[in-house]
Amino acid sequence: MEYSVRIGGEAGQGIQTISSILGKVLVRTGFHVFTHQDYMSRIRGGHNFTQIRFADRPIACSRRQVDILIALDQQTVDVHRGDLAPDGLVIHDSETIGRKYDRPEFIDVPARRLAMETAGKRLMENTVAAGAASGMLRLELAPLEKLLSQTFAGKGQEAVDGNIAAARAGYDFVLNNCPRCAFTPATSEPPARRMLIDGNSAVGMGALLSGCRFYAAYPMTPSTGVLNFMAGQSRRHSLVVEQAEDEISAINMAIGASYAGVRSMTGTAGGGFALMVEGLSLAGMTETPVVIFVGQRPAPATGLPTRTEQGDLLYVLNAAHGEFPRVVMAPGSPEQAFYLTGKAFELAEKYQVPAVILSDTYLADAGWTLDGLDAARIEYRDHRLRADALERLERYQRHAFTESGVSPLAEPGASRHLVVTDSDEHDEDGHIIEDAATRIKMVDKRLRKKLPLIRAEMEPPRLYGEERPEIVLAGWGSNYGVLKEAVDELRERHSIAMLHWSEIWPLPATDRYDYLAVLRRARRTICIENNAGSQFARLLRSETGFQFSNRVNRFDGRPFLLEDMLQEVGKIIG
Repeated sequence: MEYSVRIGGEAGQGIQTISSILGKVLVRTGFHVFTHQDYMSRIRGGHNFTQIRFADRPIACSRRQVDILIALDQQTVDVHRGDLAPDGLVIHDSETIGRKYDRPEFIDVPARRLAMETAGKRLMENTVAAGAASGMLRLELAPLEKLLSQTFAGKGQEAVDGNIAAARAGYDFVLNNCPRCAFTPATSEPPARRMLIDGNSAVGMGALLSGCRFYAAYPMTPSTGVLNFMAGQSRRHSLVVEQAEDEISAINMAIGASYAGVRSMTGTAGGGFALMVEGLSLAGMTETPVVIFVGQRPAPATGLPTRTEQGDLLYVLNAAHGEFPRVVMAPGSPEQAFYLTGKAFELAEKYQVPAVILSDTYLADAGWTLDGLDAARIEYRDHRLRADALERLERYQRHAFTESGVSPLAEPGASRHLVVTDSDEHDEDGHIIEDAATRIKMVDKRLRKKLPLIRAEMEPPRLYGEERPEIVLAGWGSNYGVLKEAVDELRERHSIAMLHWSEIWPLPATDRYDYLAVLRRARRTICIENNAGSQFARLLRSETGFQFSNRVNRFDGRPFLLEDMLQEVGKIIG
């Protein structure tokens, strides 16, 4: 059993309010939920929509076909009517959109009038729509009323009562006036810990549990959600959050905080990361750990500011001048985002390198249901040399040569020892040098010694499906969910599997799992990416020599929906 609900309208009409209420109610009723947004880069106007897919089993992507379309304006009807399922219905208010439809699939819910009659405020017509959708789906009204009470408690009892009355009005209207509303989803007892969480919030949670105590950023879609989350948690977790004047300041603040002794992080999108690359190189030279969140969106320049793409992979891998190791994680779900953020902090601190969490707009905003996250899996280890241990040393050298290439990392000002580093090439004490012999030893220390150790800690891609598949769908990052569901749809007729990379760089070795053997045995290997240049396919070929037999690329700023993916793969495999 599964259904999809799409809510469309202009920015400022409360689309997110309806989707947030419905999504949470469905989770609390016991369903698995997946949500995604499509919105324009403007405060008001334009055409936006949010889609909620829910089922009695775990789901991981959106579909194109919808069962209920909530149209807050005429454009929503014009754009999305063709995606309506054969038994689908359209909720609309003819007074609001300015047109009546005398067709059986259109349900005219007078949301504006009901809001004024029950609550006295037109603002609550969105709550009427949420109640109408709940009635269409024959959901119990109690979870919706409880959620509204919790959501609007801070605005006073009048707001709570008004929203509950508005929701009941929409709910009752549909029950009394929609004989075609025959949606009968099977409900079950919801797990106590099930949550609905988006990718940005998962990154923020992972950062907090990893010991992050300083976050600096300049707002830039789609990374702003991480900044908002961290700011919202700052008092509770003794976290300093700074909205910097630009991305240059943000990364340098994060590097400074890390040098001073705390775990630090910054976040941006591709355009902001372009300003950060000199700071990235500084972190590489001074061996200062820092974590950078990069949310991809279509480029060049400001591109499509609120759309999604995977066009920054090779840029993130190669940005900044000079040679130094870095870590790049590309989570495919909020669950992966949570745990991989923890691993990014661990590797950054352990090896004193910058670590990048590479996401995109689709994953940043998409909501998934999870049955909980295991905080114990994020292990916090303090790799720094603190005051007492530092004081006992006879001599301290910030960049001392060691077998692993990792030097003792101390807090400046915490003991009698001087802690110093320099962005010029330096000796073991951190002072500037220009001789060739020291330069060679420092490059060996920073790059050649650390890189193999970091590579050994990178997990291989996940294989999902047949163990020895004839067809392999390969991908990375946010395509995880749609690839997984495509394999589920196709495996009854084909020997097929997914290989998904979430730990990108250093590229995982094959000693623990020989993913190259899986690819070489397969009859067809299809690399699927949201970019025009098949960047991951090019990376794998340059590092391993393997070349995919087929490639599927999407770069219109939209994510792959399940039907789209099946169609593209179907063209190749027949």
